[in-house]
This record gives sequence, structure tokens and C-alpha cells, in this order.
Amino acid sequence: MSVYFVAQIKVNDEKEYERYLEKCDEVFEKYNGEYLAADLNPETLEGKWDYDRMILIKFPDKRSFEEWYYSEEYKNILKHRLKGADCSTVLAEGK
Repeated sequence: MSVYFVAQIKVNDEKEYERYLEKCDEVFEKYNGEYLAADLNPETLEGKWDYDRMILIKFPDKRSFEEWYYSEEYKNILKHRLKGADCSTVLAEGK
């Protein structure tokens, strides 16, 4: 069953966040993920949304996601995203 990683991001430190962006695609490609959306200006339809970008990534299964998210390679760059931005992330099961 596919899983979807959704990240809502508000960048606070462009330089630090850029350090994340420099490596994230390289690491991501190894783990069978597929970007479905990377929107720097999503439209808010309901409620209050305090972020400036939304990322949606599909993985073929939870195991592929876990191999990516918990890999040492990703941990080494994730720190830059977390330091450079406020983030809310969720994992949703799909079909």
C-alpha cells in the first residue's frame, strides 16, 4: 500500500534551508520516492495556514518510506531543514 509524506514548511533561515535542499534530492532518489507536489504558494481553502510551502511525496510502501526517513544519509541533512524552517509533517496511507 502506498504512503504519502506531507510536509508543511515555513522557512526562517534561507541559508540553513538551502543546505538541506542541496542534498535532499540526491538522497531521496535512492528510496523509490516520487514527488507529487512541491508548491511554494499553495492556496488555502479553509482555516489558517502558517506555512509558505507544501511538499507531497509518494512512496510505494511504508518500508520504503522508513528506509528513506530513518537512513543515516537523510538524518545528516534533515537537521538543516529542522534548523532552517518550522515544519509539520504527516504520513498518510493511501491506495
